[in-house]
Amino acid sequence: MTIKELRQLSGMTQKAFGEYFDIPHRTIQNWEGGQSDCAKYLLDLMEYKLRNENIIK
Repeated sequence: MTIKELRQLSGMTQKAFGEYFDIPHRTIQNWEGGQSDCAKYLLDLMEYKLRNENIIK
């Protein structure tokens, strides 16, 4: 799963997603735009948190 797919599943905007995880909006933009990569372990942790808090199924 990509960061964009995870964010879209959550129903959040880039800004809201960044605020939820305390990640700068620009970092989310860079990850989704391919300018930089989100570490796999971080993506896994974000997915775990979203599933654990019933934000995504």
